Amino acid sequence: MTGDETSRFVRLRVEMVVEVGDAEKLTGAALGRIAEDAHMPAEERAHAETAVREDVAEALAYLVDPFDMVGQVPGTELSRASWSSEPVDFDPDSPDWDPDEDDDEEDDEL
Repeated sequence: MTGDETSRFVRLRVEMVVEVGDAEKLTGAALGRIAEDAHMPAEERAHAETAVREDVAEALAYLVDPFDMVGQVPGTELSRASWSSEPVDFDPDSPDWDPDEDDDEEDDEL
């Protein structure tokens, strides 16, 4: 593509590993966010509260919002977003940990 043919859309990939030092505080904040959501139906609220109480990864997912990450970036508008969280074994000193390990496969696909 030339400069004139470049897409206006950009895929932003972010991968983070977050250390949870206070699971109760995280869970409480997520429950607070769920309680504040006036548009969430009661059945969905009950399911969300249960998930957040059982899994800190779910609690984190309720607090991280892609719109918050790019909502104030000038000249942009969030078109679509999806995200997930999961517990992971992580040792930052391990030579097996390579945050770019999937990049080679993705580059080959391009």
